[in-house]
Amino acid sequence: MTVSLIARAGILAASLAVASVLVFGVVNVLPGDPAVVILGTDATPATLHTLREQLGLDHPGWERYLEWVAGMLHGDFGRSVISKTPVAPDLLEKLTVSGPLAVISMLVAVAVSLPLGLLAGVHHRRLSGALVGAISLGGIAIPAFWFGLLLVTVFAVRLGWLPAGGFTPWDEDPLLALRSLTLPAAALGLIQAAVLTRYVRAAIVGVQREDFIRTARAKGLTRWQALRRHGFRNAAIPVVTVLGVQLTSLLVGAIVIENVFVLPGLGRLLLQAIGNRDLVTVQDLVMLLTAAVLVVNFLVDVSYRLIDPRIRESR
Repeated sequence: MTVSLIARAGILAASLAVASVLVFGVVNVLPGDPAVVILGTDATPATLHTLREQLGLDHPGWERYLEWVAGMLHGDFGRSVISKTPVAPDLLEKLTVSGPLAVISMLVAVAVSLPLGLLAGVHHRRLSGALVGAISLGGIAIPAFWFGLLLVTVFAVRLGWLPAGGFTPWDEDPLLALRSLTLPAAALGLIQAAVLTRYVRAAIVGVQREDFIRTARAKGLTRWQALRRHGFRNAAIPVVTVLGVQLTSLLVGAIVIENVFVLPGLGRLLLQAIGNRDLVTVQDLVMLLTAAVLVVNFLVDVSYRLIDPRIRESR
């Protein structure tokens, strides 16, 4: 297993290296000139040339790439082209919003989908199972931003229970900060729960048709006992796979939700950086999100070996 983990870690490192090349290449071929954004269209060519030299935009692409990667490895994410301030502190500040939002949304999705998916899978031939399946299908069809606006209309505008937008820093009032994330996390988590419920249902239905479940039932175990002893672990592999995909979807989906609820997270920072042609900030944000996706996939792959001993032994 140790050799397999080392091999997977090597693949992760290689994937991160390839991703950094792609991110740097794509971001730097985008149309527009940061110098023009800073100085305006009325700036003279000499002034623009001087600013490009100050920003290092006149250096060869490979040199700027190596400087960028070396800086990230040492915790230096460069300076914003627009504000001239270090990007790393700004990213850490925004992560205090986007990170808890993604985690709370994932907890909501898991807490809702696992019992509902289990119920729908065990009773897939009954009315209760069909009803859960129909509700989950409807949830899949609803966009997260529209559902967020609906939650704001009901719980913020009409009932006044929760704030409609904005964010209170954690160090000022943790309770208000949590209240600020409640509606965005519900909007993200409940929509993802609809998707996950379908996969949990399919996994439970599939595992009940396996021969080892029939054998366990023939030995006198009830359906729930057979599932608890033999079925859940076998059904966990596809569910864990979807969980990893959904966690990365939450990071990307938070970009839209943060703008709906006016949250000062990574999503709003990314859109502002793109609008201002702040290449350094855009590169860092896209690379951060890409690294998060690759790391989650790595952890999901490692969890397979912990869940199913057959995979560990075969490797």
